[in-house]
Amino acid sequence: MLFALCSSAVPGKRKQYHTPCKHLVLFFHDIIYNGNNAANATSAIVGAPEGANLTILANQFHFGNIVVFDDPITLDNNLHSKPVGRAQGFYIYNTKNTYTSWLGFTFVLNNTDHDGTITFAGADPIMQKTRDISVTGGTGDFFMHRGIATIMTDAFEGEVY
Repeated sequence: MLFALCSSAVPGKRKQYHTPCKHLVLFFHDIIYNGNNAANATSAIVGAPEGANLTILANQFHFGNIVVFDDPITLDNNLHSKPVGRAQGFYIYNTKNTYTSWLGFTFVLNNTDHDGTITFAGADPIMQKTRDISVTGGTGDFFMHRGIATIMTDAFEGEVY
């Protein structure tokens, strides 16, 4: 018994990696308030550079804009599909030479398949096809989740949707 314990602590042994226990594909739909779409907007600019306003994203790659959101989450890319939860959080446009933001948000899922939250944080270099963001925790069905989520832009319709 002593030998088995000592041999398992030998340095240089390869660490075993586990496969993720959940694989989800979810869509969240972000519609920025632009002064004319109050009924449909799911996000709003709450901070802007000096001289900018809160209904038009700033020039120069939107640098300095802070946006909060409460977006519907669906199982497909149709905005009018039945929501399975909400994506709630904020993003900050933080680069002057390209479209990049920093995200901090939580998926609040409350349907019959999944109940709980998943929290995300990290950089979003928007112009890249796929981006990885950290999963920093969760509750309910996702209690103590950690890992990486891959995000991508499915559709882009101007600066509003």
